[in-house]
Amino acid sequence: MTIGVLALQGAFERHAQALARAGIASRQIRRTAELAQVEALIIPGGESTTIGKLMTTYGFFAAIREFGREHPVFGTCAGMILLGKQVTRGYPNQPLLGMMDLVVERNAYGRQVDSFEADLEVPVLGPPAFRGVFIRAPRVVSVGRGVEVLAEQAGAPVLVRQGRLLAAAFHPEMTADTRLHRYFASLAG
Repeated sequence: MTIGVLALQGAFERHAQALARAGIASRQIRRTAELAQVEALIIPGGESTTIGKLMTTYGFFAAIREFGREHPVFGTCAGMILLGKQVTRGYPNQPLLGMMDLVVERNAYGRQVDSFEADLEVPVLGPPAFRGVFIRAPRVVSVGRGVEVLAEQAGAPVLVRQGRLLAAAFHPEMTADTRLHRYFASLAG
């Protein structure tokens, strides 16, 4: 199995390193045609408006929606925003994939200086707690039918799943813990 990591902007290299630590092959995706060479896709954290503009420029919106009909997609931080159906706060015309029934608030925990880490209970991963790294993180304001909340922080969903789509408000690639990347890979198997 090979997992693609959208490599337009953001923490794509960190995801590739996390996948390597987990023993999972990865490929950086810079062109839509490269999606045919992977079984799953990660949309990394970064700056969601910049990633969205680059996805528009390179034709990724339709390609990822089509890919996601048959394959797992995992969005982290900015990737979570892009997977959602609606965004509050900030850039009102944020281009979105609209693949998950989520309303997401951008930069909900504050500015870069307000970044933090928190231990998250994630039952699908088992113990111990997963260390969530929140950097200018989004927060899920509401989830629709069919969205399963896998973890919360201060009462707000921060890890959600809808079928084979997964989204995290935090950066799992910033820790040595590869359980979440392995869990995502299991959705493709």
